[in-house]
Amino acid sequence: MRGALVEPAAPVLELRGITKRFPGIVANDRIDFDLYPGEVHALLGENGAGKSTLMNVLYGLYHPDEGEIRVGGEPLALGSPRDAIEHGIGMVHQHFMLIPVMTVAENVVLASEPTRGRVFLDYGEAVRRVEELSRRFGLAVDPRAKVESISVGQQQRVEILKALYRGADILILDEPTAVLTPQEAEELFAVIRSLTEQGKSVVFISHKLHEVLEIADRISVLRRGKLVETRPREGATEEGLARAMVGRDVLLRVDKKPAQPGPPLLQVEDLVVVDDRGLEAVRGVSFEVRAGEIVGIAGVDGNGQTELIDALTGLRHASSGRVVVDGRDITHATAKQALDAGVGHIPQDRQRRGLVLQFTLAENIGLHDFDREPVARFGWLRPRVLVERAARLLRQFDVRGGGPLTRAGALSGGNQQKVVLAREIERDPKVLVAGQPTRGLDVGAIEFVHRRLVEERDEGRAILLVSLELDEILSLSDRVFVMYEGRLVAEFGPGADEHEVGLAMTGGRAKEAVA
Repeated sequence: MRGALVEPAAPVLELRGITKRFPGIVANDRIDFDLYPGEVHALLGENGAGKSTLMNVLYGLYHPDEGEIRVGGEPLALGSPRDAIEHGIGMVHQHFMLIPVMTVAENVVLASEPTRGRVFLDYGEAVRRVEELSRRFGLAVDPRAKVESISVGQQQRVEILKALYRGADILILDEPTAVLTPQEAEELFAVIRSLTEQGKSVVFISHKLHEVLEIADRISVLRRGKLVETRPREGATEEGLARAMVGRDVLLRVDKKPAQPGPPLLQVEDLVVVDDRGLEAVRGVSFEVRAGEIVGIAGVDGNGQTELIDALTGLRHASSGRVVVDGRDITHATAKQALDAGVGHIPQDRQRRGLVLQFTLAENIGLHDFDREPVARFGWLRPRVLVERAARLLRQFDVRGGGPLTRAGALSGGNQQKVVLAREIERDPKVLVAGQPTRGLDVGAIEFVHRRLVEERDEGRAILLVSLELDEILSLSDRVFVMYEGRLVAEFGPGADEHEVGLAMTGGRAKEAVA
């Protein structure tokens, strides 16, 4: 007698023929996507491929022009995130939406608080409910702790708890490991496995291909608004996924020769910098970067990296210590004086500090030297020269989506970053400070930026790389420092072990302590 056939589970979520148009562009073109109970379905794609638009449609932020959304087999019209939440869809954004001065429990129950007498918050009951959720799903976090006092990884757990508290059966995780250490990422994967074992379903959006291959059951790839493929994890490779995303072969490993360092071009001595609250964010930091080498600063966000970059580039004055560029003291220099001394700066936030989004690309490229030859003559700007130079650099740096007269705000993030890179490298700086140079970029743009940084190193520039992406730090850097609570707590040479560096990033044992 033949055994009974097991019926496959029905999908908990179905997107059928989703199309979303904006003026001049089809962001999503007849996309089909589904999700099964207990499944992790990863969504990959370049910047501008349509991932965010598709998830915004699913979360009720956009209404599709065509197509249908089904949850539990029933068609839905989602008019707002509230509608999505009411139908069991929760989203954990890359940038957390928590109130720092409130406790974990207060953040989790906000707007759905248990009350006493229908008026007063029943804080004890809120704590009990959060503790129960934490135990059930393996999300260890102290419900009474203030959010401002817990780690980034724990804050992410609070965001997941918020979604679960509101009854989410489908979780959208948008770049969930972008700000986590390797250890915190492993803990997150354990949480995701616990969630799926208990029947929750996860949409996992990431640009880290090795993580997708570790955690996903199935993988869907979008390219230019269309679904290219959906495939099981088994048999998938990083190279194959990158090719599907970009439409060509992509070099996923940084190809560079050993460094040949020259004399020091950047020297930092006992630097102390205070933050906007008047507290010491950089505490007695000393290091040097030599010509022809890339020195990486690794660390969890918020350990003084931003204040260090600001002090080196003239955006913030140090309280004490020295910054010397090629023998010239620039400790108290303005941003313009630091540029003139030979400091190039790729800012951490390209939109707030790297570009004027309302300006054209030609104007943005000319920001540093609009008053000098050949862009200006006798105090008069020469627009034709400005445009010609911009056209040359846009070709050289493969900037797509516009020409010299296109406004910077019209470009994708990856192309905006290439414009910043073109401007800073064109000035031929002695020292290039690169803050988060590939943040939010896709694999094709990352490959380009990495290749250019290595080329600049090989031409004799001193490059200081500050990044939250540990893979990027380890693959690009010739030496690595770890910054923790405003101090450099460890130094690693080539071939540093990822887990040793990650441990130092959380204040653990350092491999080589830095005095």
